[in-house]
This record gives sequence, C-alpha cells and structure tokens, in this order.
Amino acid sequence: MAKPRVKVTINKGALQKVARQATRDLASKLTRALNALTPQYQGRPLDEVKRAVQQTWARNSGGGSITDPELTEFAEKIAAGGRVEVRAK
Repeated sequence: MAKPRVKVTINKGALQKVARQATRDLASKLTRALNALTPQYQGRPLDEVKRAVQQTWARNSGGGSITDPELTEFAEKIAAGGRVEVRAK
C-alpha cells in the first residue's frame, strides 16, 4: 500500500507577522505586570525589587529570563516610583 504524500507550504510572511504580534503582545503584558510592582516596591532596597522583577518576568513570559542590565534598569525605575516599558525588538 502506497503511503499518502502530504505537501506542507509555509507562508513565511504570515508566520513572521504572527511572530511579531506575539512579541508585541508579550512586551505589553510584561510592561503591565512590571508597572504593577511600583506601588508595592517603591522605595524598597534594590535587591528586593530585582527579585520581584525577575519573578514577575519569569511568571509572565512562560519562564523566560531577563538580562542583568535590563533587570537592574527596571528595578531602579520601579524603586524610584517610575514606570518601565518593555519593547519588542
């Protein structure tokens, strides 16, 4: 018995569009989650804020990690009472 053949065609443009949108959605979700930390962590020690940022990042990114320079930048802004913005690349 002959095996049926299946031809799969991938629309690279559509795939890239979906990937870009998913990246923008994730950046938006992370921005909201990190900014929600400000009321609780404003004025707190930087190490404590960094731990909260790292946990929030991992929880909202499906276990992803954040680079140390970004972690420090976001933690400093949150500790100072400011807002952060995660940008899709």
